[in-house]
Amino acid sequence: MHVRMPSIAPGVRAFVWAVAFFLYLWFGMRAVGVSHATSFILALVLGALIFLYIRVYGEDELGRAAQRPKRLP
Repeated sequence: MHVRMPSIAPGVRAFVWAVAFFLYLWFGMRAVGVSHATSFILALVLGALIFLYIRVYGEDELGRAAQRPKRLP
């Protein structure tokens, strides 16, 4: 019996990464003395940008290769 990892949608993976980086950035900025509002807004904007980046460019290379038509020699 072969057990595979469950399939996770790319949007869900991007959201999880964005939340993780948001928390990391927010707590990191708070730790070095950035004000609460400034650190929250910057972490929120950067988290949204991270979400978009991972959503657009975070696809597996294997999936892209399988979708390309094969060339004949």
